[in-house]
Amino acid sequence: MRVLVQSLIVSLGLVSASAAVAAPKVTATIPAVHSIVSGVMDGVGTPKLLIPGGASPHTYSLKPSDAQALSEAELVVWVGPQIETFLVEDLDTLAPKAKHLAMTGVDGITLLEIREGGIWDAHAHDHGDGHDHDAHEHKEHDHDAHDHGEHDHDHAKHDDHDHEAHAKHEDDHGHEHDHAKHDDHDHDSHAKHDDHHGHGDETDGHVWLDPANAVVLGKAVAEALSAIDPDNAATYAANQQAQAARLAELDAATATRLEAVADVPFIVFHDAYQYFEARYGLSAVGSVTVSADVAPGAARIREIQERIKDRGAKCVFAEPQFEPRVLTAVLEGSEAKSGVLDPVGSDIDPGAGFYPALITKLADDMIACLGEQS
Repeated sequence: MRVLVQSLIVSLGLVSASAAVAAPKVTATIPAVHSIVSGVMDGVGTPKLLIPGGASPHTYSLKPSDAQALSEAELVVWVGPQIETFLVEDLDTLAPKAKHLAMTGVDGITLLEIREGGIWDAHAHDHGDGHDHDAHEHKEHDHDAHDHGEHDHDHAKHDDHDHEAHAKHEDDHGHEHDHAKHDDHDHDSHAKHDDHHGHGDETDGHVWLDPANAVVLGKAVAEALSAIDPDNAATYAANQQAQAARLAELDAATATRLEAVADVPFIVFHDAYQYFEARYGLSAVGSVTVSADVAPGAARIREIQERIKDRGAKCVFAEPQFEPRVLTAVLEGSEAKSGVLDPVGSDIDPGAGFYPALITKLADDMIACLGEQS
């Protein structure tokens, strides 16, 4: 009997090892993308996270272990050339055997154009310009096309957004200022901004901050995995559908929570939150810096100070990855409060639960600052 039991244990161990080996080798770049992939792969395998929380996807340097993971991958899921710029030229070489799934290239993902100049009108989100809205109308929050199921929160206020063309952003500031002041903004920052968003590509790459886009990505990941690993296709499909339902609930709850502060003006550190703002009708009126990698000059700080005053901005949000002294200078002489937003969730544990925690924390941090009235 003892010999039989030992044989069974060995056999089960071999089966378990075979199952582990059979799981597709998947690499996902940033934690938000990794979270969506993890949810779809639940019960089958675990994807490799390439870029840890807190590291910039724009400037990340691959370690030997990263290169090894890419070389062995059967599927690489990334945001796209607008974000992980270090992969743009070398992905084919680094991951020659893998299918490459870029979130910004998935059919049905809502794409927004980069906002130029760092000064915008609240709610000025243009949803046209040939971007793909077949899967859902962003401003109407139609989840049915994503198998979300229906929910009843009111998005009518989103239809009131000012959809004026982006070309007006630099002229329709709501106040007069001397454009000569922009000369010491470090105009290289504009070129750098373009470089960090896909070498001139006009698409804003921060697509993961719209939960509807996360649902579309989950479906694309399930389809890609099913093609690679048809034996587990039913599991991938069931996981994706369950994930979509959870994200629909998250989206509805977030919309309800943010409704009370939707019309409160605020300034962000850099323009990383446009998809979140558009999704929930929030009122960002500018960013401290045009590029997250370039510190603002004195003229830029004066311009933002004027913007805070003229538009009545209640909060200026910093980011944990960047120098807080800049925020102190921007807030000097104003009654605006300071807050912190983190678009990559530096302090959130990676895994399937990461994405809901990221969206919830962004809403928490928005409400903490915008909900406080002086």
